[in-house]
Amino acid sequence: MKRALLVGIDQYDNFAPLAGCVNDVTSLHPLLARNEDDSPNLDCRLATAPQDGPRVQRDQLLGMLDSLLSPGSDFALFYFAGHGSPQNDDVFLVTSDGTDTTPGVRFSEVLERISRSDVKETVVVLDCCFSGGAATIGLLGANISILPKGTTVLTASRGDQVSVETAAGRGQFSTYFEGALAGGAADVLGNVNVSGLFAYLSESFGAWEQRPTLKANIDRLHGIRSCAPRVPLPVLRKITQWFPTPDHKLPLDPSYEPTADPVHPEHEEVFAGLQKYRACRLVEPVGQEHLYYAAMKSTGCALTPLGQHYWRLVRAGRV
Repeated sequence: MKRALLVGIDQYDNFAPLAGCVNDVTSLHPLLARNEDDSPNLDCRLATAPQDGPRVQRDQLLGMLDSLLSPGSDFALFYFAGHGSPQNDDVFLVTSDGTDTTPGVRFSEVLERISRSDVKETVVVLDCCFSGGAATIGLLGANISILPKGTTVLTASRGDQVSVETAAGRGQFSTYFEGALAGGAADVLGNVNVSGLFAYLSESFGAWEQRPTLKANIDRLHGIRSCAPRVPLPVLRKITQWFPTPDHKLPLDPSYEPTADPVHPEHEEVFAGLQKYRACRLVEPVGQEHLYYAAMKSTGCALTPLGQHYWRLVRAGRV
């Protein structure tokens, strides 16, 4: 069982209103609720506070966090978009009823609930200002963090940075996060995990912009969403057939290229698979820039280091 709580707050009593948080939740919900093949993924609950609608208050958010982390699930994702307020070496997730004294829910309160929960894997995604300060230990320094086992925290900015909204009424971080979930962060097998998400998001922001952060205390990468494999699995599994060893050089000749005569369907099928490998940087032509010329000039192709990695996965029966 996998659960997700998605919170977006645009309406505030004592803080400036926002314009993109509810839109972020609305856009991310279908991607988290369903995999690319439309199979069920996370069982999502939404809590939104549009500027002219219901509010999300502190006690309400705490209650929803308790429900998210209650027994019966082995994976939980908490996404928050709204104001963030740094206070006393902690970060408040600001709720609609927040005040200067009590802006909302302290992130340490979130961690306390995670540490008491039986949920084995928890991912927290924060699109709010100063979110990189979450999970730090003030007494030991702002750059030292502590997380319960199985917890990952992905934030939109460092602890000293704001998180910006776009002119289109979206959080900039969540816009990129959407693209990552839609397949931009998927690996060759189609898996989207926190490592791929952070790599995608980190590359999306420049040196002068807000910088996402990643903090984790995990011993495995839990999938966040499944997309279509970049190489069909039956084709990927043939990698050990076409390359008997990881350093094997597969000889090619013109019979592999579909435009060449005479027609050789068996070789053409192999070549079509190699082209899929090439698109994912699993193989490289020998002595040529393109596979086409490697075939026409009878050189060959070899596995890249990434290709050798997937060769070993297939050999071990893990694909």
